Amino acid sequence: MYIRTIGAAAVATLVAAGAYAPNISTDADPSASFSAYKTYLWTMGTPSVELRGEQRIRSAVDAQLSAKRFRLATDETPDIYIATHVLTHDDPQVIATGFGPWGSGGTIDVKTLVQGTLVVDMYDATTKKMVWRGVATDTAGDKPSTNTSNINKALAQMFQHYPPPRN
Repeated sequence: MYIRTIGAAAVATLVAAGAYAPNISTDADPSASFSAYKTYLWTMGTPSVELRGEQRIRSAVDAQLSAKRFRLATDETPDIYIATHVLTHDDPQVIATGFGPWGSGGTIDVKTLVQGTLVVDMYDATTKKMVWRGVATDTAGDKPSTNTSNINKALAQMFQHYPPPRN
């Protein structure tokens, strides 16, 4: 019985860890010439409700673009425009703990988690068409430092898929 309980706890932990890992996806226009993109400018997106959060996101995207050999266009027309979109919603979770065969002595708690989605869009400056999109979805935490770390990790995973492979 003890081994069954430990096994169930281990499976529950793995499932919970998988449920809260960031979900990353990317999509790209196969006709875009990604090798020609070298400069960028920011354009309007859907900003984070927290100004400091928006600054952290832009800084992290700037770092990823710099690592891909992009530079911010200052006195020229950029090759691409970058927009980020930050969306959040509350996700109530029911947590039940019980003892005995019918849960006698157990408790039920409702915890509200904040689910966040960060979208990074790239638009070709000449055609004005979207050429690349990265999306990361994860659970936000209570600590800004943890959220910043999670954003950096999610963006690093996202930008592993830029430029997209040629077909």
